[in-house]
Amino acid sequence: MENRKLAAKAHRPQQHPAPNSAVVVGGGISGLLAAMDLQKAGFQVSIFDAAVSWGGCVGSHEVAGVVLDSGAESFATRNSAVADLAAELGLAEKIVTPNPAGAWVWLPEGPVPLPKTGILGIPSDLSAPEVRAALGASGVLRAALDAKMPVAVGTSEPVSSVADLVRARMGKRVLERLVAPVVAGVHSADAELLDVDMVAPGLRAGIREHGSLAAAVAAQRAAGTKPGSAVAGLSGGMHTLVAALVGSLRAGGVAMHSEHQVKAIYRGDTEPLNAPSAESTAVPARKYDGGAPKRWIVEWERGAERGFAAANVLVVATDGPTAVKLLGQELPELLPFAPAPGPDIRLVTLVVDVPELDSAPRGTGVLVAPGVDGIAAKALTHATAKWDWLAAETGPGTHVLRLSYGRAGVKAADAVRLTARTPNDSDLVATALADASALLGVPVGEADLLGADIVRWRGALPFAAVGHQGKMAQVHALVQAVPGLALTGAWMSGNGLAAVVGSTRRQIRATVDAALKQ
Repeated sequence: MENRKLAAKAHRPQQHPAPNSAVVVGGGISGLLAAMDLQKAGFQVSIFDAAVSWGGCVGSHEVAGVVLDSGAESFATRNSAVADLAAELGLAEKIVTPNPAGAWVWLPEGPVPLPKTGILGIPSDLSAPEVRAALGASGVLRAALDAKMPVAVGTSEPVSSVADLVRARMGKRVLERLVAPVVAGVHSADAELLDVDMVAPGLRAGIREHGSLAAAVAAQRAAGTKPGSAVAGLSGGMHTLVAALVGSLRAGGVAMHSEHQVKAIYRGDTEPLNAPSAESTAVPARKYDGGAPKRWIVEWERGAERGFAAANVLVVATDGPTAVKLLGQELPELLPFAPAPGPDIRLVTLVVDVPELDSAPRGTGVLVAPGVDGIAAKALTHATAKWDWLAAETGPGTHVLRLSYGRAGVKAADAVRLTARTPNDSDLVATALADASALLGVPVGEADLLGADIVRWRGALPFAAVGHQGKMAQVHALVQAVPGLALTGAWMSGNGLAAVVGSTRRQIRATVDAALKQ
């Protein structure tokens, strides 16, 4: 008993935490970045995550001896947020653009090249051969009316879905044959429900400025950090960004706590009267009364070990449901904003020995339009055709194919990883081989397989439904009224590294400024 009491005492918060101390809960890109910016601002930082590895949806796995991205493999170049971060971490020379050959889209009647100069599948050049092939003469004529419409069409409403905007300005055919496959493949979402201002910020404003949706798309692409490409990547994989972030944190003295499940968050004295110990996990109920700010207390658990951390600044950078659950006791006003669970998204990675794929018969991959019969995948990325660095690493004849499964319905999604493998993994690999053969037009069989892996994500891609932006504005207002609290992550900023990185850095700057004024 005496030893247990000593253990409990050892795990209590410090009597006098550093005046500028911070705890970050969540070890994805948002949490790691928040920890780095807080450390550079002079804070003593601790970061906690339940997972074994850091990075969240920007992870890595090894398949057939090749280290590959297990999640995000690129970033949007509509702003410089990710490129600036990469440069800050010494990775500027690693930034690469994909093969300009581009991807294809599989329509009910078969595959056609996807327009290369678009955003969300919305074309900027209606005269491009691939646009005409996808839309047909009647579809192009309808889309061309966009240039003759008043700029108020699609821009006067307070909020708009991607589908409503595209249908109003360019017509149903553009929506169904170009936009829906891209939105389903990239965002795992329904264009009817996706908020265009969340996934393509400034696009509707660009219509007013440039006169049409096509012109607005062209202007956004021209403003990208890499003209001619809507995305970029890192040689070696996007997971190298996580490795560089973790290295920076360790070098800066940030206390890194992986495999630590945060069980409760509350505000109180640095030595709460009823603080849980190794013998008890009871959480005292305390509500901030508007008086002198109290320190944040974070309970954690690692196996049979339990402990506490105390700080005057708290950053919660988890998925949405977890954030709301953890903060619900201290900030019950957040409870109505808890996102609904998302779909089960599965990414099947195949490494195959198929020399016939050296010619990249479908460019960098294929997006599958909803409703196509006979193909279960919603998208295939031919990674070795897309990235020169990966092709050089694997060598001729060896190819990396990434197929994604699981389409979003009407429910919101948040990033919660499911790591458990299931007995039907072999069935899914067989399905992926059959889908790859159909989509690429080249037989890819089990005998060609050098290695395979399946990564499952529940709600890996946050679902920015119409109205989400307004709800998040309310969440920000609630959080800003609480001293020493910041809430960030993909569920708030929207999908994609460009959105997450930019939003996180803005939130942390504001939090630091407020904390230093106290």
